[in-house]
Amino acid sequence: MKNIVLIGFMGTGKTSVGKLVAKKLGFDFVDVDEVIEKATGMEISEIFSKFGESRFRDIEEEMIKLITPKKRQVIATGGGVVLRDENMKRLKKDGVIFCLRASENVIFERLKQTTNRPLLQVENPEERIKELLQKRMPLYEKADFCIDTEGLTPEEVAEKIIKEYERLSNGKT
Repeated sequence: MKNIVLIGFMGTGKTSVGKLVAKKLGFDFVDVDEVIEKATGMEISEIFSKFGESRFRDIEEEMIKLITPKKRQVIATGGGVVLRDENMKRLKKDGVIFCLRASENVIFERLKQTTNRPLLQVENPEERIKELLQKRMPLYEKADFCIDTEGLTPEEVAEKIIKEYERLSNGKT
């Protein structure tokens, strides 16, 4: 069985939806950011502040190399995983990629209370969301499937993913 890979901007529900999908299918759930934190002994925000985004992306790429060969996983990636083509090639080779989407406004509403998002620790987080989304959207669109999460519960999004995955699988994954 191929892995189910969830990509998308922060705040689109990758972790909460991923856990539901994994539970319903009996797959393992893997959150790439959690794997990075465990491997480094540091929080993501700490890695960003001490070493910068580029070093974080190097670590992220290394963790993806370790994670992807295993089967029957739901993998929730960080929002910037798409910035490195090598990550997407690996994830696509061993998985079906679902992009979770939401509008700038919905993302801002979902994230405005969080303090653990290093890329949003700026004077104008709303503008930063818009800027990052514009940069990443063409990369997110390379997913096998895109699902708009606005107005849907995590359970409804999970059901859409499972339905599409099972339709696609049809004994082939």
